[in-house]
Amino acid sequence: MITRFYAVRTAFFFVVLIVCVQVPGALGQQTSASSGMTSTGSDATAPASAQQENGSGATSQKSAPEKSRSSMVVENWSVLPVEHVPPQYLPGETERLDTANTPEFTRDIVQAQWRDHDPIDLYVIRPKGIEKPPVILYLYSYASKTTDHYKSFALDKLLTQYGFAAVGFESALTGDRYHDVPQRKWFVSELQQSLGSTVHDVQLILDYLEKRGDVDMTRVGMFGDGSGATIAILAAAADPRIKVLDLLDPWGDWPDWFAKTGMVSEKERPDYLKPEFLDKVENLDPVKWLPELKTRRVRLQYILNGTGVTPRTAIERVQAAAPPNTKIVHYENKHEFLQNVGLKGTGFDWIKEQLGGTIPKPEPSAASAVNSAPAKN
Repeated sequence: MITRFYAVRTAFFFVVLIVCVQVPGALGQQTSASSGMTSTGSDATAPASAQQENGSGATSQKSAPEKSRSSMVVENWSVLPVEHVPPQYLPGETERLDTANTPEFTRDIVQAQWRDHDPIDLYVIRPKGIEKPPVILYLYSYASKTTDHYKSFALDKLLTQYGFAAVGFESALTGDRYHDVPQRKWFVSELQQSLGSTVHDVQLILDYLEKRGDVDMTRVGMFGDGSGATIAILAAAADPRIKVLDLLDPWGDWPDWFAKTGMVSEKERPDYLKPEFLDKVENLDPVKWLPELKTRRVRLQYILNGTGVTPRTAIERVQAAAPPNTKIVHYENKHEFLQNVGLKGTGFDWIKEQLGGTIPKPEPSAASAVNSAPAKN
């Protein structure tokens, strides 16, 4: 029920921001081991094949490639930057699954792999006619299979509007990346891995984009929603290439968050409040890292009522940790967010403007033009 609630909340965000795109239902519970590397075992689930839409609207079958090598990335999930990256892992460890061309943009679906048995689908969408556009990474919250949305030409057109490239992907233990772990585990129960490995993914995605050479790596932003916003904060602290952050309802302040969040059941809650669990995620708390982002441009948005995910005490602590350069925006409820953002289609305008984009100002209506005209003597 809790997972379904959060999927509805994420679905609402997609619907109001894009209006024409539908969100699939919630995923099952998800997760991993705590040793520091992705592991498999007798109770693990095998990676599943998935249907992939190609540029013409047809679908083609894809399966996760089995690439096992001793030179994969070495990780410590409690440490923000990747500690060791083999120099040969990219671009050789990518496979282009599909390319779609339209008069306005191109979309590459690339399968990247820098861990054993954990391929990641990257949706790299570039506007036509711009040699090196600025780029924004998009990461939505746990509990919605968001990569399906990047196959929408309407969404791709919105993301590349005003000359921007976009890169969409899913976090660890979400969607197609929920595999090779016991079914009883999920994103929140394995929060250290879920956050830590996805922060590493962001760094490696930026390395991949740098090697591609077709986007402007001096103008990189990241948009995150929910757990994706938390990961965006941690990724910016780990990698100075991220210059602008646009954050909607980030999770954080873990002791207060776990004490009251609606994401976990009352039966599970005591397990998440144990010192051994909180100690594992202590270094992955945005409250610790937000103050370090003094040289970035940051917008922090919260829908204050009606989500049940991040309690007010946690919201206040995250906001208090934000550096002075942060723009804080509140929406009283989802209806206000809908009226001020969703129906206007302006959800990504702020981050694009901060990265140097020219965003046309809305033309005043006839009534407002009359009201603002100087009086004649």
